[in-house]
Amino acid sequence: MIHALDGGVWLHRHSYNGEPMAHLVSSDRQLLLRAGEKIGLRPEWLQHKPLKDPRTGKRVNAWHWDLRSWSLEACLPLVEKAECRDRS
Repeated sequence: MIHALDGGVWLHRHSYNGEPMAHLVSSDRQLLLRAGEKIGLRPEWLQHKPLKDPRTGKRVNAWHWDLRSWSLEACLPLVEKAECRDRS
């Protein structure tokens, strides 16, 4: 989460009623819009949700996409590619 609050993109995986889901989260709205465009997400689906920074206790503007089914599947290769690049 801190990575997202610092302007990176974070894939927060979870499930809802047993269905795999994720939030693609960032405090950088433009970066998140570009990521969403790559996987076919519509800009009007982007949701604003300020998050509390655990380091300061203050709310930080952040946005997220809700991912499930096709959008989650489309996002995974991008995330895996980025994770591999970050480790090198």
